[in-house]
Amino acid sequence: MIFLNITGHTVEKLVDPFGLLSGDRYEFFLEIEVEEDDELYSDKGLGIRVLYVVDENGPRTSNYHLYERGSDKILDFELEEDEELLVFNYCKENIEP
Repeated sequence: MIFLNITGHTVEKLVDPFGLLSGDRYEFFLEIEVEEDDELYSDKGLGIRVLYVVDENGPRTSNYHLYERGSDKILDFELEEDEELLVFNYCKENIEP
């Protein structure tokens, strides 16, 4: 398990111009910190891009990827279940009603 601390974010509500998708979709860019001895650590900083969906089935994280801030290089790592829950709860708490 990595030590994951979300330090900030930006969020944008995505628009479906054709009305094909049900519900609302949000794109989150989470700023995160990990410990210096973690294999993910980067001097440039890390982020998680999250697609968060709220529809008739309720809220959920549709997908995510970790990236190195500054270079936007995508990192081939997955979050553990408790970290995914942390990200989900963070997104849920930070969308405008």
